[in-house]
Amino acid sequence: MTARRYVDVFESYNRFMEGNKVSEKEWDYDIIPTIASKMKKRYELDFGSTIIPEDQDLVDRLFVAGVDMLITAGIYNINTGTSMPITEDEVYEGLKMAPKKLNLGKGKDSVECSPRRGNSINKPIIEGGPTGAPVSEDIYAIVIESYAQEPVVDTIVSGVLESVKGHPAVKNTPWEIRATLAELNYVHNALYEAGRPGMAI
Repeated sequence: MTARRYVDVFESYNRFMEGNKVSEKEWDYDIIPTIASKMKKRYELDFGSTIIPEDQDLVDRLFVAGVDMLITAGIYNINTGTSMPITEDEVYEGLKMAPKKLNLGKGKDSVECSPRRGNSINKPIIEGGPTGAPVSEDIYAIVIESYAQEPVVDTIVSGVLESVKGHPAVKNTPWEIRATLAELNYVHNALYEAGRPGMAI
């Protein structure tokens, strides 16, 4: 099948609704490891003692193996418990549509996020913050501000409030919603106090 365009959110939804029923456990512990093992053999992938491969031929094979794995396995949706098929043409159409750079934040606090290749002279984007870790309400804003005031930090990754107004932020309850709103308020206030209100979150 030739891709006429990239797969948008509506097409993805339809495919997930019609996709193969797969449990998350089967996906994580059977399907993905089995296919990954096959790809490793098929493309002769061996990093040896090198954590990040520098050999260009190995890098190229790793990319092709990744594409092959994606079209072989498809994409899994935890919420629907189904996998969505995708073709090689659709993968490459999606890559064509991907933005070449992103502007994160606004004003003097904005940073440009663009692709970096090996030994790039451009510095990477540095994200600071508790990155989804639980943080108590009494120190939440202080923690965020401590990251934001560091000049090397470009963007903020917020943590998760353990409680809000003394109530546990229990998942799938109104308190989870209130906690999320409180997190945003704490983060924006912390960025303002650090003198960097335009930082991306």
